[in-house]
Amino acid sequence: MPQETAEQHPKPHPPAVDLRLAHSPDSDDAFMFYALATKKIPTGNLTFTHMLEDIETLNRKASAEEYDITAVSFHAYASLSDRYILMSSGASFGDGYGPIVVSRAPVQGGSLKGKRVAIPGKKTTAYLALRLYEPEVETVETRFDEVLDKVIKGEVDAGVVIHEGQLTYGSYGLAKVVDLGAWWQNETGLPLPLGGNVIRKSLDPATIRQADEILHASIEYALEHREEALAYALQFARGLELSNAEHFVSMYVNDWTLDYGERGRKAVQTLLDRGYQAGVIPQAITAEYVSS
Repeated sequence: MPQETAEQHPKPHPPAVDLRLAHSPDSDDAFMFYALATKKIPTGNLTFTHMLEDIETLNRKASAEEYDITAVSFHAYASLSDRYILMSSGASFGDGYGPIVVSRAPVQGGSLKGKRVAIPGKKTTAYLALRLYEPEVETVETRFDEVLDKVIKGEVDAGVVIHEGQLTYGSYGLAKVVDLGAWWQNETGLPLPLGGNVIRKSLDPATIRQADEILHASIEYALEHREEALAYALQFARGLELSNAEHFVSMYVNDWTLDYGERGRKAVQTLLDRGYQAGVIPQAITAEYVSS
C-alpha cells in the first residue's frame, strides 16, 4: 500500500482573524504603525482594521473593550489590567522629558498648589504625573488639542500639554512651569512611561503572540526605514515643520519603543506603585506583558 505524504494532506491554513486596532492620530503613532498600515510587512492570517482616536477617547473605549488592540495611557492601564495585557513593544517613554505644564506668566518656584489646571483627560499619564507633582490642584478636563487655547484665553491658570504642544507652546508666548518628565526623572532616576499598546486577554493565545510579533516588526521596519516612515508620519503632524516632526517622533519612538527592557518595566511598575500610594490609582497593580 503506497505511503501517504505530507503533500497529500497539507496542514489547513489557520482561519483569518481581523483585529480592531486603535491608536491616536499623531505622528509618533503613525510612524510606529507605518509598516502595518501600508502593508510593508507580512501579517499571516491576521488582518488589521485601523481606527484613530485621541488618547483619552481610547482610554475610555478600552474600558468597554471596543478594540482588540489599542494604545492607552499607562494610568488608564491600571483600570484595564483585568481585560488587557501590555504588548512587549510600542511604548512611549519620556527620557528626561514629558508632558509640560505651561502658563501665560512665569510661576514662581513652579508651585501649582490651588491652581486651576487644564488636563487632557483624567485617565492620561499626564494627569497622574501632575497629581504626583502637586496633589492639590483643581483640574479642568480639556481635549488635548484645546489645552493651549484655554491657557492663552486665561480660562485656566495653567495647562498640561502633550503631543506636539510640547514643542510649540513657546511660539504662543507661554512659559514653562515644569516639565513633568524631567521632574519624574529627578525623583526616580527613571524615564516617565506615558503610553503603551495593549491587547485583549480573551483572544486566542496564539493570536496574541502573533500580533505582538507583528507590532514589533512594524516598529523595527520604521526605525530601519526612517525617511519613508517619517514622510508618512508627517501627514499626522498637525502643522509641525519637518525638523520639529522628526524631533517629536525621535522623542517617543526609539529603543524604548522596540523593547521595554528591565529599566523600562521598572519605570512602569514604579509609576503604578506611586499612583496607588498617592491614592490616584485605587488598587495596587502589577504590570503584565505578552511573552513570546
